Amino acid sequence: MSLSPPPALLPTRLHAELPAALRRPIVSDWSRANKGGAAIGSFLEGPCFDPAGNLYLVDIPHGRLFRLAPNSAPDTAWSVCAEWAGEPNGLARHPDGRIFIADYRLGLLAFDPASGRVETVLARRNGESFKGLNDLAFARNGDLYFTDQGQTGLHDPTGRVFRLRADGRLDCLIANGPSPNGLVLSAAEDVLFVAMTRDNAVWRVPLLADGGTGKVGRFASFHGTSGPDGMAADADGNILLAHASLGAVFVLSPQGEPIARFASCRGATTTNLAFGGADRRTLYITESESGAVLAADWRVPGLPLPG
Repeated sequence: MSLSPPPALLPTRLHAELPAALRRPIVSDWSRANKGGAAIGSFLEGPCFDPAGNLYLVDIPHGRLFRLAPNSAPDTAWSVCAEWAGEPNGLARHPDGRIFIADYRLGLLAFDPASGRVETVLARRNGESFKGLNDLAFARNGDLYFTDQGQTGLHDPTGRVFRLRADGRLDCLIANGPSPNGLVLSAAEDVLFVAMTRDNAVWRVPLLADGGTGKVGRFASFHGTSGPDGMAADADGNILLAHASLGAVFVLSPQGEPIARFASCRGATTTNLAFGGADRRTLYITESESGAVLAADWRVPGLPLPG
């Protein structure tokens, strides 16, 4: 019997850190629900690049959207694009240039970089509010997949995964998820991978030709006090995921086997990631505990994203 070699341990480096002037160490509704009522100065999430190389990030507890400009001095790189009374989490760029936002309080929003406005795309389903949106991903045809996490978990496995079709139809693909969080499509877009944080696992969701799904299975399992969070995919079919309590980004083979691990050079709350750089071989990782963006080099380019 042959055993697989342990995953390669790879380094990360500090790319940028939220300036002290932009931190707000206050108690919020979000910190009461998620951080024991501590005064949290920021919680960065949702890294998303535009074609010019600007990195967009959200600050969940304070309802802010940041832009981190490339090749800028640390004191001028960060700017606040928008601020509103929400709790933004995931970001995804639409082919028309808008940045779509999964907002826990307000539903599905969109930010227009040209006007600076944040507008509501979808606030409710059948007259009922969402539990609390978390993350989202576009398909090449304009369909949008997003997770409705709320406070679900193994005690209440009622988290949902939706598809908002380009024509406006809304499909519920999963309704029994224990904390559905990050998600990413396969290269062929016939499989959706979903991080189920409180199951400490990644689920594999086949997307059938009739628009439904079937034979959903557990693709990979982990451990820790939290679980898998944001995800990305590379050109070789590997899935990269940030684990929100192990301080690492794991690289999973197409069979779900860990083949590499990027260790955080800061805190343990690695929450999300995005490929960037000219050749899309650089990972940009949010470490939310310290309010930092980390960077790491990967041998395989990330999958091109719609838009």
